[in-house]
Amino acid sequence: MSPDTHKDSCAKNKATLVLASASPRRRELLQQIGVRFSVMPVDICEEVHPGEDPETYVARLAKEKAEAGLARSNAAAVLGSDTSVVMSGEILGKPVDADDAERMLMSLSGSNHEVMTGVALATAQETQVCVVTTVVHFKELSPETCRAYWQSGEPRDKAGAYGIQGLGAVFVDRIEGSYSSVVGLPLAETAEMLTQAGIPIWQPE
Repeated sequence: MSPDTHKDSCAKNKATLVLASASPRRRELLQQIGVRFSVMPVDICEEVHPGEDPETYVARLAKEKAEAGLARSNAAAVLGSDTSVVMSGEILGKPVDADDAERMLMSLSGSNHEVMTGVALATAQETQVCVVTTVVHFKELSPETCRAYWQSGEPRDKAGAYGIQGLGAVFVDRIEGSYSSVVGLPLAETAEMLTQAGIPIWQPE
């Protein structure tokens, strides 16, 4: 469905929730809990501000995405989210090439890191924001494994150069916290936000 079609859908139904993200993983997570929504990705600057810590960064981006989506749509509520992989205070973005992916993965090897996901729900009345942090423990990796993983194509559009919901799951020894947050959307916290805003979950198809 095109963005214009989504806009038309929102105009016809003020109760429609809009997801301000192109992420297929976030769409699947919302569908998992039975939420009805339309998709309308927004473009915002995602540069880290000078002196900005990772938690503030993901909260700000989630809020800016949600509020940008609200300004463009007729929906009653817009959901924005941003996920960052954080190692020793450094935000690891999407790898630019194979060498960058290997650098990231080897920095995560045999250690633990944080995955922070900011979620924001914007309505005409207010914008709710929360940040969920999950600790992910990686097993030891070899450079050869990192290069083979790059060849799979999966890490190319993933923060931190891996996807826990895909092939990269084999790197994860254990997690402490929300699995769905690492994938891209903490479902418990998101469901609570939606319910408070009058957006139902567990809707039949």
